Amino acid sequence: MKVAVLGAKGRMGTEAVAAINAASDLTLSAALDLGDSLDQLTKTSSKVVVDFTTPESVMKNLEFAITNNIHVVVGTTGFDEVRLNQLRALLKKHPQVGALIAPNFGLGAVLMMQFAKTAAKYFESAEIVEMHHAHKVDAPSGTAIRTAELISTSRKENSKKPMPDATKSSLAGARGAKVGDVPVHSIRAHGYVAHQEVVFSDLGETLTIRHDSINRAGFMPGVLIGIRNVAKYPGLTVGLENYMEAIK
Repeated sequence: MKVAVLGAKGRMGTEAVAAINAASDLTLSAALDLGDSLDQLTKTSSKVVVDFTTPESVMKNLEFAITNNIHVVVGTTGFDEVRLNQLRALLKKHPQVGALIAPNFGLGAVLMMQFAKTAAKYFESAEIVEMHHAHKVDAPSGTAIRTAELISTSRKENSKKPMPDATKSSLAGARGAKVGDVPVHSIRAHGYVAHQEVVFSDLGETLTIRHDSINRAGFMPGVLIGIRNVAKYPGLTVGLENYMEAIK
């Protein structure tokens, strides 16, 4: 299978290029970065595009790929409902194309999110602390946003009461940013790669679910799962967990 990488010189893109080159069933057809022409995707007959670029450029990249019937596996952040609906509309015009938007490719991170969704209905309070390297340009992380959305949905489905919080005065941001009804706290500092804690609490006990990405190579098994399976799932898929049955 011919696979192209966009953002090939970035931290994640570099790892993706190495992983594709090491896979016996995949061929790196193009490794593009800032300034390179997207026309190379069609000239090289790429079947799948992996996008690790920026929120500013990703939509243009996806429009080009989908319009040319190329499946897309996306690790770039910045996808809200407006953007997801734009993709859904585009994919309706190209119903054979599969698009995976993955907030995180770490298998442990995917499991963390699923465990958090399960735990949410049992505890009265939930908060998220996420820690990333100092060069990350967005906050909260896509993983934290997705986790908070899953927790909020679970709480709503299980008719949970509002979380107790007696705070009457605080500095702006001291209680975190709310995603749904979950406070999210972001740390940006050198020494980190990607880490997240989900803290649940109730009277007399707490539960902490934590995932640590030690280096970016840990994301590559998930990226390869996405590449190998995206064509099997036409239309828009959000979250690698939807491909979990493909994991051997």
